[in-house]
Amino acid sequence: MAGIYLHIPYCRKACYYCDFHFSTTHKSVNEMIDAMRNEICLRKDYLDSQSIETIYFGGGTPSVLTIDQIKFLLNEVKNNFNITSEAEITLEANPEDINDLFASDLLDLGFNRISLGVQSFNNELLKSLNRAHNSIQAESAIRTLQKAGFENITIDLIYGIPNQGIEEWTNNLKKVISLDIPHLSCYALTIEERTVWGNWLRKGKIEPIADEKYEAEYQIMCKVLNDHGYEHYEISNFAIAGFESKHNTAYWQHKSYLGIGPGAHSFNQITRHYNIENNATYIKKLKNDILPIKTEHLTREDQFNEYLLTGLRTNRGIDFDYIKTVYAVDILEEHREFIDQCVSEGIATLKDRKFVLEENSFLIANSIIVEFMANDGDTEV
Repeated sequence: MAGIYLHIPYCRKACYYCDFHFSTTHKSVNEMIDAMRNEICLRKDYLDSQSIETIYFGGGTPSVLTIDQIKFLLNEVKNNFNITSEAEITLEANPEDINDLFASDLLDLGFNRISLGVQSFNNELLKSLNRAHNSIQAESAIRTLQKAGFENITIDLIYGIPNQGIEEWTNNLKKVISLDIPHLSCYALTIEERTVWGNWLRKGKIEPIADEKYEAEYQIMCKVLNDHGYEHYEISNFAIAGFESKHNTAYWQHKSYLGIGPGAHSFNQITRHYNIENNATYIKKLKNDILPIKTEHLTREDQFNEYLLTGLRTNRGIDFDYIKTVYAVDILEEHREFIDQCVSEGIATLKDRKFVLEENSFLIANSIIVEFMANDGDTEV
């Protein structure tokens, strides 16, 4: 089983914190759709005839496309790949793009999951993020999707925002619960260099965000959501049972996926492909049937480290028997003292040779991973 990701590189406006690949100029949309169609056709053998269990329209903002453009791309995927009957098909959307007709049309096309970019229900914080919607639009979009028949809705929230206090953050979480949202992705704000906030930080207009702020809001998030039945199944993701993201879970389980569109990545266990992050060049090359990709051949060390990096960010953890079988390394024996220390200090659990970080330890996952990594640590694979 594998997944397909389609990167739609357009937004209505630039959020101050975002450094994803996108453009606020939409003149090339039709050419982009044609180019993505061509890439789908040229790469139909990349996944070696594996069945497709997830399709994900991300970006950017896929909901800026018309329903006909979305239908065209989805049909191209279906025409070139074997899609399972129970496939999870997700579209990322912004609240201001959702209306009754659009929601109904998406459902008719076969979309069964919507990822809504809310970020906050506080109007002042939304302005500070330079979002295009307000809190009323966010709530209205959720209710419109629910009325249309969407049960599987996830929303994004951001914590660690300057000027966001514990009360505002707690109110955001309580709003999610009151709206019966079954899945929530909560991301710690990272001030990236190429963003407006990155520029402000360099000029001293804002202060670096203190670790204590992240930790306090993280702890509140865990408590509130756990108390209301959400499972913290990945460092940034919470779900009511049965509503975990199949697409993202496939990434964390090291399954293969194909990325379509400028800036998209692909992975087939052996290589990772990176599409060029330039809309004009992407379109030009695909007009000439040239794939605008860079290929990275993954060594055993790369694959081993990626397994650690993804596994220890989830509540599944890492499986020492799997590692021993695939990589001929017995981490439990090689790192026995460190593992015993983690268990005794309540950092992780060890059961049936599976090593899982405790919820409070997700924030220090990277430091744990480094201890086990090939090359950086003492492990040799």
